[in-house]
Amino acid sequence: MNTSFDTLSASQHYRELLNWLFSRQRFGMKPGLEVIQALLSRLDNPADAFDTVLVAGTNGKGSTSSTLASILQHAHSNQYGDKHGDKYGGKYGGKTALFTSPHLTYFAERFVVAGTPLTEATIYPHLATVRPLAEELEATFFEITTALACVLFAEAGVTQAVFEVGMGGRLDATNALKPLRSVITNVALDHMEYLGDTESAIAFEKAGILRSDALALTAATGDALEVISARANELGTTLWSRYGQASIQVNATLQGWQGVTLEVSSPAGNNTVHSPLLGAHQLDNVALAVATAQSLDIADDAIETGVANTRWPGRLEPIRYQERTFLLDGAHNPTSAQALAGALDNLCDRPVTLVFGVAAGKDVRGIVAALEPHVRDVIVTRAALSPRALPTDELARLWSRPTHTCDTPEAAIQAALEHTQIGEVIVVAGSLYLIGEVRPRLLGETLEHWERWQ
Repeated sequence: MNTSFDTLSASQHYRELLNWLFSRQRFGMKPGLEVIQALLSRLDNPADAFDTVLVAGTNGKGSTSSTLASILQHAHSNQYGDKHGDKYGGKYGGKTALFTSPHLTYFAERFVVAGTPLTEATIYPHLATVRPLAEELEATFFEITTALACVLFAEAGVTQAVFEVGMGGRLDATNALKPLRSVITNVALDHMEYLGDTESAIAFEKAGILRSDALALTAATGDALEVISARANELGTTLWSRYGQASIQVNATLQGWQGVTLEVSSPAGNNTVHSPLLGAHQLDNVALAVATAQSLDIADDAIETGVANTRWPGRLEPIRYQERTFLLDGAHNPTSAQALAGALDNLCDRPVTLVFGVAAGKDVRGIVAALEPHVRDVIVTRAALSPRALPTDELARLWSRPTHTCDTPEAAIQAALEHTQIGEVIVVAGSLYLIGEVRPRLLGETLEHWERWQ
């Protein structure tokens, strides 16, 4: 591999590679494991170098993944080990990786090692290696990023990696990996054109990440839990559940803008932790992460410190800007919108101004129905870099609250400031692509300018 390039040329080549990679989005999503398995094989099976935890679910899988990765990374530090020796403090070395999707602002956000996203200089040569193989196999955008994550993590010498499943589970590219633990947060109606139009059908797809030799954990309920339990029984998989015949017990106290304190008990232990993540819906996500860590014999101090230090941008994330609190949340389906509505009940004592934009193909009426009782007025806009974003005129017709339209996220931010007073809360919700464009503008950061479909 030729690495004799200066910083400028490397950066230029990186941008060229990302132009190529993002152009692969036009091929859409092609559920199936044949291509990703072939791609990983030609890359000498990099995922064999580390243990993997797969985290699937309709909502909350990113929060669960981020919390678990933070716990595991703190277990790797010098001051923590596990309860019965030095497995995570000594034998395994000291690095945990996290793979998530989609990214909010920067492509490199998808690849986190030891709590820090990898750099362009690290990603560039490995993406250059993956490209010709991916082209030969006609791999999709997500298959390429999944394989790239495996290569990057193996090269970085990580010992455990948490992979957020992209969509579904059974035929998702991440399911080509061999999980040490399989986690399913919950099941709701989303991506129905790919996964089915009932919770049972979607649960069947998500249960595809279960393995006979890997403990499974879930916070699914109702019919979805029955499907997941049935699949676990077929495989002989031990299943810890948050509901039904619950193996995971939680006692929690919501603390408003400070997050949540909860006691989590599982067959492997008991911990009291404080999470800075906002919203009652995070109880299940944090509990699953903690129970997974308990099952791995992670030390109590590592669990508690890891949870307390978790950050998950763009999901009920408060940002102070021009003496207002902008609350960013990627509530992109009715279930996540209901979770946001519940959080607003807990956090705000009056209706809020909402900046709203969402992608085509979502149950927008269901989202509107969940949020409208909590909204004083609405500013509808669309993510500039998302070709799938619904036009503002279509969105505006769905609200009965006073509604304003803005063609760009910048204009929507300005309109929100003009419609609010100092000290008020402005909620930005809907598409994660919209959140990804608003967030850097509030923080004074630059924005990558590739179109976003996945």
